[in-house]
Amino acid sequence: MCILRPTFAQDPCDCFIKGVVLDRESRQPIPGAAVFIKELQKGTVTDASGHYRIEPLCQGTYTLVSRILGYQEVTQSVVLVHTSEQNVLLTEDDIHLQDVNVTAQRANALTSQTISQLEGKALDQTRGQSLGDALRTMTGVTTLQTGSSITKPVIHGMHSNRVLILNNGIRQEGQQWGSEHAPEIDPFVANRLTVIKGAAGVRFGSDAIGGVILVEPAPLPTLKTVHGELNLVGFTNGRQGVASLQTEGGFGKGFGWRVQGTLKRGGNVRTPNYFLDNTGISEQNFSGSLGYRSTRFRSEVYYSRFSTKLGIFSGSHIGSLTDLQTVLDNGEPLIKSGFSYAIRRPNQQIAHDLLKWRTAWKPASGGDLSLTLARQFDDRKEYDLHRPRNDSVAALNRPELRFRLTTYTGDLVFEHKPVANKLTGSLGVSGFYQYNIMNGRPLIPNFRTYNAGLFWIEKLKVNRWEYEAGLRYDYRHMQVFRYEKQVLEKPLFVFQNFSGTLGATYSLSDQWTTRFNAGTSWRAPNVSELFSDGVHHGAAAYELGDRTLQPEVAYNLNLSTEYTGKKVQAEVGFFYNTVRNYIYLKPQAEPILTIRGAFPSFKYTQTDALYAGLDASVQAVLLPKLSGTSKLSLLYVQDLALDQPIVMTPPNRWENGLRYDVGKWNKLQEFFVGIGNLWVARQNRVPENSDFLPPPPAYSLWNLTAGFALPVSAHHQIDVGFTLTNLFNTVYRDYLNRFRYYADDPGRNASVRLKWKF
Repeated sequence: MCILRPTFAQDPCDCFIKGVVLDRESRQPIPGAAVFIKELQKGTVTDASGHYRIEPLCQGTYTLVSRILGYQEVTQSVVLVHTSEQNVLLTEDDIHLQDVNVTAQRANALTSQTISQLEGKALDQTRGQSLGDALRTMTGVTTLQTGSSITKPVIHGMHSNRVLILNNGIRQEGQQWGSEHAPEIDPFVANRLTVIKGAAGVRFGSDAIGGVILVEPAPLPTLKTVHGELNLVGFTNGRQGVASLQTEGGFGKGFGWRVQGTLKRGGNVRTPNYFLDNTGISEQNFSGSLGYRSTRFRSEVYYSRFSTKLGIFSGSHIGSLTDLQTVLDNGEPLIKSGFSYAIRRPNQQIAHDLLKWRTAWKPASGGDLSLTLARQFDDRKEYDLHRPRNDSVAALNRPELRFRLTTYTGDLVFEHKPVANKLTGSLGVSGFYQYNIMNGRPLIPNFRTYNAGLFWIEKLKVNRWEYEAGLRYDYRHMQVFRYEKQVLEKPLFVFQNFSGTLGATYSLSDQWTTRFNAGTSWRAPNVSELFSDGVHHGAAAYELGDRTLQPEVAYNLNLSTEYTGKKVQAEVGFFYNTVRNYIYLKPQAEPILTIRGAFPSFKYTQTDALYAGLDASVQAVLLPKLSGTSKLSLLYVQDLALDQPIVMTPPNRWENGLRYDVGKWNKLQEFFVGIGNLWVARQNRVPENSDFLPPPPAYSLWNLTAGFALPVSAHHQIDVGFTLTNLFNTVYRDYLNRFRYYADDPGRNASVRLKWKF
């Protein structure tokens, strides 16, 4: 019993305060929040389910403080007699340093892994860009490009099938096997973009060797109000315009809805010296959701459609080996043009449909049981540069290649109630069924895949330590259907393996946190790596597969430490990953000549690889209105079997910026200006004579930013943002751009962003 009289030093003090920290809007728990007694400077950090407990305490009146980066700090008075249960509601904070990547923990990710988030004002500055371009603002994330309009995110040097993307909680399944196949996702659906760096196969399944990207919409509202936002973005390079409108509201009694749509149109992009012919884009997207939420039951239906038409740079499709060599030698494309919105051959037309239903139930006995079902249909049409002259259907303008991929996924997860407020965990099963129908010239065959997985994760909180361990088993069955010399073959591939993880998080104080994670994950070779045999016109390359490829097995070590103070936020992370049977596209000695033209030739090859490096970032308040940022990414990749580097890995990069917050100026509010510089080193670590061209020189790009809020009424404002990239119109080529063989990267680009919340 707690003593009910003034407490002296010799008296026992066995009182305690407990509760749960929740997001005010979504009522979802917030793991990793600091909760402490101001008078005693004694506290704790919330566990994976948002719970906290502070003990032992004497009776009395205290000030309870709750805070986490990205939310407004909350203080409340607590009168403690014996025990007190104090739940805390935190409101998201819209005040951010420039390009601050908020690091926080989520219940569906391991707390010992490095997690970066892009949201709020920092996310607004990326509006209108592709998903890959938006993620590139995070430390340790780069992009693999195919020309000016196709970008794929790269985490610690890994991309495509090694990086798993979850779109609104659903594993994104499209034609991601190609370097020229960008994620079929509209970034405007996201209220937050989260990057989990390192292997995450235990929670999210095989293929997550390099990391996981979460595209997360905001929770549906339930109040009887209608509100939304309109985003308008314009870019000078390509004369591109983007418009996105979102409205949402509630019906009361727990029901909510949201609809959203985006239109994008752009023309030929310009380098500092010439236009890139046929690089326009046209995009139309839509999404809608309807949900219900109560104390113990939640259910939501979500549908989205992503539709785009992409022009492929005409100068990358060359008719003869002589002309190809001329382009490689001279460094300029044979085809040059002026500006045009027309999208001619070659081009890609993609439509991706996602239908999701998720329901969750909290039993009275505790815990949380959720079921998620989804269907995806990805329809990709690829048109060659020239129509077949002798094809009877050429007049119908049918695509030379068409892939129709259908995927059904299901996940059943149970999160058990906390044991003694210290042990939390989850058990889950997942599976998907997928089939592909291909029409047109031979490239990859039709296939049918079944996958099943079972995982178990537990987390133990002991004082300032949190330990976690997980184990997963995955089984994959893939049947391929292909004709070999006019005879139908049905080769069968069966892959299975375990993934495991061990991790620990130590909170030295409210400001210092250190994380360590060790894990193993694996990835089965995809059908493209096994059976590709032909021209990928999107990448302007001839690619050849190898049906003897074995699954990749990765062993990952990650160590990071982060400091969050009032004026300084800093993070340093180290990673050391080895991949057995690593699969990559190896350039061949000579280009290849086909009836469709001359192309660089690549072959899928296996080796043992090492990926190691460092990510570091710091954001600091230098003066009352001046803040600075610095981000450094270092990467070392080595072929362990041949003791040499591996081609097409990101070079080191260093990014710096300054931002001056003017505040209120005349009628403008939240006025700021900023300047930044990105320096990308030359990739010197490549095998000799291993590519068609040596790596391009290092380059340095400057950019300017500015923004303000313009009040239009007592409760509404228009947020205005300006960005000027490649300020000095620098001529450069990025090593990870597959079209660097043919042309320079884009030149100066100015953009204006308007956001109106109503």
